[in-house]
This record gives sequence, C-alpha cells and structure tokens, in this order.
Amino acid sequence: MLAQTHRLRNSKDFARVTKTGFRATSQHLVVYAAVSPTLTTGPQVGLIINKSVGGSVTRHRVARQLRHSTKTELHKFSPAVQLVIRVLRPIENYSDDLAALTSQIAEKIQVRS
Repeated sequence: MLAQTHRLRNSKDFARVTKTGFRATSQHLVVYAAVSPTLTTGPQVGLIINKSVGGSVTRHRVARQLRHSTKTELHKFSPAVQLVIRVLRPIENYSDDLAALTSQIAEKIQVRS
C-alpha cells in the first residue's frame, strides 16, 4: 500500500498537475507529472478513475492495483514530483503500462531539469 505522505489529495494539486507539466499516454492510462518546489516529503501520486472503467467495486480494485504498482515505481522520481494517473479503459494488469509510462515521464523530467 502507498504511504499517506505519498498520496496526492488536494484538488488544486490535481488541477495543477493535469494542466501543466508533462504527460505520457497509452491506450489505457495517462500519467501526468509536475515538479512542485515546495514538496519535500517525497513523490506524491493521485488517481483519477473514470466511471467507464466499471462500477464502484471495480474502480476500487483498480485503485488498489495502481497504488501497489506505483509504490515500486516511485524510486524513479525526485521528492518534489507529483504524479496523477488517469485510467481510461479497464484491463487486467496495469503494471506493464504504468512502468513504461513512468519511465517516459522520468526521462522527460530529467531532460527538462
């Protein structure tokens, strides 16, 4: 499970990350990232899961899977990075798409910095 300090919870932060920064997309996921100069507790991750993915039970299962997969991907990012993961379509396993997209985002952030 993802620690509370690594969860993005503020709606203003969600809006800032999705409207600015970097984006990587696949058929099933979109990963947004932005660097926050005031963040020092470590990378933060927020989830946006469409209702088109399924009902409440399905969306919560997807959220648990993504939090678990994201935990292994956080080492790629500096402590000042905030990520938002948007799920577009349901699939069985998100970890492969997530690993590829987080690698793309990490490269974009390092090139830009």
